[in-house]
Amino acid sequence: MEEKTVGFAMCGSFCTHSRAMEALEQVKARFAHVVPIVSEYTAAADTRFGDAHDLMREMMRICDHRVISTIKEAEPIGPQKLLDLLIIAPCTGNTLGKLANGITDTSVTMAAKAHLRNGRPVLIAPSTNDGLSASAANLGSLLGRKYIYFVPFGQDDPVHKPTSLVADFSLVADAALAALEGRQLQPMLVTP
Repeated sequence: MEEKTVGFAMCGSFCTHSRAMEALEQVKARFAHVVPIVSEYTAAADTRFGDAHDLMREMMRICDHRVISTIKEAEPIGPQKLLDLLIIAPCTGNTLGKLANGITDTSVTMAAKAHLRNGRPVLIAPSTNDGLSASAANLGSLLGRKYIYFVPFGQDDPVHKPTSLVADFSLVADAALAALEGRQLQPMLVTP
């Protein structure tokens, strides 16, 4: 087990939360300390995919750590150098846009900003219906940024949702180890 502290942040994209939770289990099996983080919307929204309270309770059980769910709680991540790696899984198109444009108005974007100020890696697992349309520019911008890595991703349904992209959540733990070594897990484009 790696003696590292990893932040595991979840945004909307509620349809991928079950896969993200499986990835969280895999990450926790490999890293000694995992800090769960959720966006404010994820902390509050009950959807057809599950109840917010149940999601947060399960994250806390897996990680044995209280869930960070506000900007105020996420801000110390930077000054206190709390994490070795931050994983954002799933990362919505909305959050991709905010990260690409320096917008810090959620607990997840604050965690990323605070963490990046220390020159430490952020691993993004995209999940967005507009990854090959409106979010493509933001994705491209982040692909070229220092300290930003991606979980390999691809089109999840090219026939019915031709612009949709989703990460292969089974690769999150491997991509995390690669990011800690300062390298992008390859190939980056896969069939999830």
